Amino acid sequence: MTSIPKTEEVLHSLKQQVAVSVHSTRELVGKVEEAVADKERERCETFQKRQEEGKTKPGDTYEPLRRKPGLHPLPGQELGLSVRLTFWDVLHHLGRGLALSQRGASRGLAEHWGSLKYCQALGTVSDTYLRLSKEGQRIATYYKALQSEELGYAFALAVSEQILTHRYPEHSVSFVRADTALRAGWTLTSRDKAKTKTVGYPYRPQFFAEVWKPGESSRVFPIACKGNHSDRQKAYEQLASAAAHADGVHIGTWNETPALLFSTEVSMDGPLTVHALHSEGTGGWLHTPEGTPADHIGLAPEDKNPGIGIFKPGKGGEPDSSQPGCQVGPEHYEWFQRALAHVGAAGLTAFAGDGESTAALLNTRQGSEFFQDFTHASAGSVQDAGYKLLGENFEGTDHVFRLNGARVQAFSGVAKGILDALVTRAKSEKPERHADVSTYRQRVHEWKAKRHGTFWDQKWGGVVSISRDGTALAMRQVPPFQDD
Repeated sequence: MTSIPKTEEVLHSLKQQVAVSVHSTRELVGKVEEAVADKERERCETFQKRQEEGKTKPGDTYEPLRRKPGLHPLPGQELGLSVRLTFWDVLHHLGRGLALSQRGASRGLAEHWGSLKYCQALGTVSDTYLRLSKEGQRIATYYKALQSEELGYAFALAVSEQILTHRYPEHSVSFVRADTALRAGWTLTSRDKAKTKTVGYPYRPQFFAEVWKPGESSRVFPIACKGNHSDRQKAYEQLASAAAHADGVHIGTWNETPALLFSTEVSMDGPLTVHALHSEGTGGWLHTPEGTPADHIGLAPEDKNPGIGIFKPGKGGEPDSSQPGCQVGPEHYEWFQRALAHVGAAGLTAFAGDGESTAALLNTRQGSEFFQDFTHASAGSVQDAGYKLLGENFEGTDHVFRLNGARVQAFSGVAKGILDALVTRAKSEKPERHADVSTYRQRVHEWKAKRHGTFWDQKWGGVVSISRDGTALAMRQVPPFQDD
């Protein structure tokens, strides 16, 4: 019978660096191309069958699904055969990624606390590669699809950060939910309940990575990421699907937007493997007009409704056409950069538990009403949990639960100086104010020079992950209750 690890052992294990297997080769590109051909064959056969059954409309024709072209393996110097990560840092990425997800009821725990269910989901055997633990296998029995999806997000974001900070060491990197950012200007589905026409195209990346410096043009990388509990063949199929999702948004001209594609294979009995590819291109740049003041990024994005569709120039006598999806053209670069900055700021305030400030940074389509009803421990009082972690002051929200029978406290927060720029609620006798997104960006960029990673904080008494964006995720054991 397997003994249950002590809570302190679990906490210490979360800070240990582990190897995560990475698969990014020319062979992978070929396997994905084969998967694309198989899927298109299936789609064509399905269309023909529907046509024979009279279930198609007159004039309907089979069209191959548009997918991101020119996929390549990632350069060896960026990843190699494995990457070194701490599991707690991975959960930190997942928590940040889920902060604006609106997955749960608004009257309950913040969405990002969902990452804590994986505290004991992964482990290593003989200090080798990361894999599912016994606990993780038990979770998968009941929540296999959810577990593979969320861990797919977590590892994709963690690995993307390593890739992009290697490529752009002098820049900051922010990750935002793609749907939330796009809803700044587009009605994505009929569920948005907007009066404007819906995009009517279901393929979109899950996240955007914005590479930026204050006062300069930024570059955006769509990230399409999936996860599975099957095998490599499933990973090939998922990357084939991810190629369609990544190509659903173009920033700049046709087929020039770079992208990162991931499928995380969460094997039930082998090492966890991140399958990764990327596409190159000269696009993705949000060029701001020369002479634009640096603080212009703080202006609220106007209500704009960019056109639906992606402009495809004709070749060889073919006419120009409009392809399904969303395109950010030059006339909207500066606006979309501000939209990304505001969504990035909203992700931080949501992670800190401040629904009121989060709502002020979003429009109705993006979920401002959801976060206005965001009621849990720190609603309306973001400073109700504040700690000094590794010598820095953080403010946010906390949650107490049991881990292997012992009470533990988890804290998520943002560096005080950064959060102060975004809090919109009234403080004591001070009047209510607007978020200062320009100051927030400046302070986040300055923060990247500070220590980041996962550590054991002896004074606080627990494991602490501090990110390059000034957020912190920490957990410690709570002393048992004592009678007076």
